[in-house]
Order: sequence, then C-alpha cells, then structure tokens
Amino acid sequence: MRRSVSRADLGAGLFVAALGALGLWQAAVIPASPLYAQVGPTVVPFLVAGAMLVLGGLLVAAALRGGWSAGNLEVQEAGPPNLRALGLMAAGLGANLVLIGPLGFSLAAAAQFVLVSAAFGSRSLLRDALLAPVLCLGVWFLFVQALGVNIGAGVLEGAVLSLLGQEVP
Repeated sequence: MRRSVSRADLGAGLFVAALGALGLWQAAVIPASPLYAQVGPTVVPFLVAGAMLVLGGLLVAAALRGGWSAGNLEVQEAGPPNLRALGLMAAGLGANLVLIGPLGFSLAAAAQFVLVSAAFGSRSLLRDALLAPVLCLGVWFLFVQALGVNIGAGVLEGAVLSLLGQEVP
C-alpha cells in the first residue's frame, strides 16, 4: 500500500533545503582574512547552512514517504500559555540586556541562565546560580582563547584573568 506524497510537507522540505543551499552560497562569498589562522568567519555559516541542507533533504524524504504533518499524526489541542514561564524568559533576556554593559558577558549570561532555567521548570535556584557563572565563564574563555573573538572582559572575567596573571583585554 503506497502512501500519497504530501505536497505541503514536500514544499516545506524543499524550502528548507533551498535556504540551506542559499546559505552555503552566501557563506562561500564571505571574504576571509588571511589573519585568521584557525577558525575564520565562514565556519559557523557553513555548519548552519550545511545542517539546513541535510535537514531539508530529510524532510523531503519524509514527505515522499507520506509526510509528517497533521494529516498523518494525531494533533492535540494546546493548553493555555504558561505566562509565568514566558515572563521568566522575558526577564532573562531583559537581565542580559541590562547587565552585559556594567557586569560583562559571564554575569549577564549567568543571570539569564538562572531565569530561563526557572522558566523551564528548574526548582534548584542555588544549583543554577552556582553552575551558571562557571558555564558562562567557560563560554567566554572559549570565544576569547579558542576562537580569538574578543567579546570584552567584565567583572568576573577580569577577576579570573587577574588571578591567572593575564592582562585584561
């Protein structure tokens, strides 16, 4: 028994694949400076565009097998929006915007991490508050040290760099 091709699903898959192909083309024309010895400005665009192209191909394959949309799945009606979670996520974004200037990336992102974790249902505020600065500082070091992208040093970054005997950028 052969399923019919879902034209809507096929169109969505082809659209995602086309966006991936467009992204690959545009990533290929980004000028790369010879100053980048390790990771240049085209790596992430190529990864994202390539992933979109693969996803588009998988969506097209699923559409050719009958599709994935509501006609083939049981759809449940959504309940009311969780206003508390939406408010916490908005507060996280706002905290990042307000704190990134005076405190720096790590502490601003840590505040956002704690608020978004609460929005997703985390009940351990203390654990989140202790874990967030460590993770965010690790991300900061990854950007600055491994990728060579200077996103500025804030209060926490400056303190850690001083402890390590390095100059604050």
